[in-house]
Amino acid sequence: MVLWPRLTRFLRDYPDIKVELTIEHGFTDIVAGRYDAGVRLGEQVARDMIAIPIGPEMRMAAVATPEYFARRKKPKTPQDLAAHECINMRFTTSGGLYAWEFEKNGRELKVRVEGQLAFNNGGLCLKAAMDGFGLAFVPEDRILAHVREGRLVRVLSDWCAPFPGFHLYYPSRRQHSPAFALLVEALRYKHR
Repeated sequence: MVLWPRLTRFLRDYPDIKVELTIEHGFTDIVAGRYDAGVRLGEQVARDMIAIPIGPEMRMAAVATPEYFARRKKPKTPQDLAAHECINMRFTTSGGLYAWEFEKNGRELKVRVEGQLAFNNGGLCLKAAMDGFGLAFVPEDRILAHVREGRLVRVLSDWCAPFPGFHLYYPSRRQHSPAFALLVEALRYKHR
């Protein structure tokens, strides 16, 4: 959703440049793997890398169906999630469960949630929430249309602060080709 729209324009403008894209869900060492660059959320990029934003800031959203909230009181604070069925996300890299991250007025809070389901795929977390199995914590852009159309209800939005979105990153010490410089510029996020 971030790379492909810009890559299609880039590839049409520069038909002689070849691009190979590898999708992996783990944290790959791009230097050892001899990749020119990688893509990660801004907060996950190592300090010794050059990081270029390729997308806007992101926010997470806690959502469930109106039917779910007809049976359960809406949480007013992240601590209230203890009384709810929450759909967990399991990291593919470490195998651990994701602690839902909240922030309000400079106060950060990580909440370990409980529920019947855990997935290693955000799309399945969202699908389970839409099927009424509880609250999911997913990227905001994935739920906006569902909330607007009344299929999902968003809660705790005042606790969901923005965070750095996707960044292209690459080693600062490596000599890059002119083609790579053109690609970086094509992928760079321009604030509107």
